Amino acid sequence: MSTIAITSRPHGAVLADLIARPASRSYAFAVDAGLVLAGVALVALLAKVSFFIGPVPISGQTLGVLVVGAALGAKRAAASLTTYMLVGLAGVPVFAGPVAGPAYVLMPSFGFVIGFIPAAFIAGWFAERAWDRNPALAFVGFGLASIVPFLIGVPYMAMILSNVMGVDITLSGVLDAGVWPFIVPGLIKAAAAALLIPGAWLLVRKADRTKS
Repeated sequence: MSTIAITSRPHGAVLADLIARPASRSYAFAVDAGLVLAGVALVALLAKVSFFIGPVPISGQTLGVLVVGAALGAKRAAASLTTYMLVGLAGVPVFAGPVAGPAYVLMPSFGFVIGFIPAAFIAGWFAERAWDRNPALAFVGFGLASIVPFLIGVPYMAMILSNVMGVDITLSGVLDAGVWPFIVPGLIKAAAAALLIPGAWLLVRKADRTKS
């Protein structure tokens, strides 16, 4: 009978790789699917820790994206955030605020949701190279990953405000609405992830020493 066990893994592994894969391919797929759905649940939960200061809310989503990316690795994290987006577009209220369903593509913040997918991949890419085990390196990697949603989200926000909502926008107005208010919260969330994930690895190492 196949079992799931916790074991230590090579230096380049992510936290999810501490879960040994069962011999059966179907069971192994089920484990990965469970991890992907757990990532969706975490980001959805943190999305509800939000408040609107303009067309785009400040929320805990980015922290969830970074943690999911580092914990699951690049491919599983990208799958998790893709699932998160699709679940929200299907009508499940997983996004920040009460709006969900296909109409969410017309919300100014939807571009950031799209940007969460490559951001999670990048956070996972750094974690696969063991940056997530050192707080300083983790902060750098998570900080870089945090920039990615803005590269997609800010132009998308400007397009929706201008072409859908008919708002007369300027560059300074776009920056005021979608960039400047998020810098300090973004740094705080990157720092929090840079403490949480290396802290989890520290607990793993202590557990390994206890067993040996």
